[in-house]
Amino acid sequence: MFLRKILCGCLLAAIAGGYGCQKTAAPPKAGATAPANVPKVAKEDQLNVFELTPDAEERLGIVTNEAEIKPMTRMRMYGAEVMLPPGASLIVAAPLGGILKPPRGGRVPSVGEHVREGQEIFLLAPAQDSKTGSSILTLAERVALAQAQANVKQQQSDADAAVRQAEETLKLAEAEFERADKLEKAASGTKQRVDQARTALKNAQIGLDAARERKEGWDAVKIDDTGTFKPLPIEAPQDGIIRAEHVGANEAVPLGQQLFEVMNTKVLWVKVPVYEGEEREIDAGRPARITHMEERVGAGAVEAKPFLAPPTAVPLANTIDLYYELDNRDGYFRPGQRLNASLALKDKRESLVVPWSAVVYDYNGGAWVYESLGEHKYARRRVQVKYVVDSTAVLASGPATGAKIVSEGAAELFGTEFGFK
Repeated sequence: MFLRKILCGCLLAAIAGGYGCQKTAAPPKAGATAPANVPKVAKEDQLNVFELTPDAEERLGIVTNEAEIKPMTRMRMYGAEVMLPPGASLIVAAPLGGILKPPRGGRVPSVGEHVREGQEIFLLAPAQDSKTGSSILTLAERVALAQAQANVKQQQSDADAAVRQAEETLKLAEAEFERADKLEKAASGTKQRVDQARTALKNAQIGLDAARERKEGWDAVKIDDTGTFKPLPIEAPQDGIIRAEHVGANEAVPLGQQLFEVMNTKVLWVKVPVYEGEEREIDAGRPARITHMEERVGAGAVEAKPFLAPPTAVPLANTIDLYYELDNRDGYFRPGQRLNASLALKDKRESLVVPWSAVVYDYNGGAWVYESLGEHKYARRRVQVKYVVDSTAVLASGPATGAKIVSEGAAELFGTEFGFK
């Protein structure tokens, strides 16, 4: 990021100042005015005052803002760890014993590949004896087969009983409706009773239709004594990444054998251990600002929302854990990754602030801003950035309050000051 600001400044300043990419610039025409008057090309750690022409200022797009004191929410940085939420990793097991085949019209996805929900990973075919052609069943599979057959028979019996009960209910409802209708026509009954009987008749018909449909479904289930079944597709249970594969294609697997694991990383957790004495100072309802370990000021932070998770702590370290939810649909973060988490504190303090766009960094990582001295003159001032919130840089030290700081065009001024040959 620092080098990008420097290179951008050098390039744009060269355009504004009329420099080319050659090692030696062409001499200016007689009577021409230089766009910038730099007394000398200073070293990066030395201050310099230089002057621009009005035309050069316009080409560079110089905009200034005052350095000011504002009440800013304090941020405190902690180390954090990316975690996979419970239930984000699903293991698929063999529903029956058999031989695993590659998916139809493709290959078995490798570990690390992305898969879609419902994508066929394996094709499970029955294991058959080469001589008799019958299925080869283990003792556990035979027990499971017997339990499945008993369960199917029980369900078929219950469905048949439900149909008979629904038929009797419908007959009773029809009789009640006919009776209520006759009484109403004979002026001995009420229309309300007829409406109630008609509704009961409709409900009885709906119940009978549902019972018959359930019975037809169970009657279609057939399990023979050999355990033979059609090749069964084994699909991915969710969108995600193949985390592990416990078996391979053309391998015999028993009932319940773990086949593969699919990990969904679209949403991750960030665990932030916090010293228990500082817990009350933290505003737990504010999002955490997540950055990489080398990002100390939080300029490129990603927000993670707080949420309630099972409370955890580490007694030996005297820390409690705060949890945040991180949107990872672009796959930028990984489980187990170490990060920085900047947490908002409850109190605000008056702080010296400047726009983040005003800060430039030199080759050694030093932070600077450019102050406008008036009459098209500019001076570089050293600053120390504590942290960045959105587009505002909070400074530990810097220019005086009210100083006019270049907020747009700072990188271009950096390139103008140092130039390049």
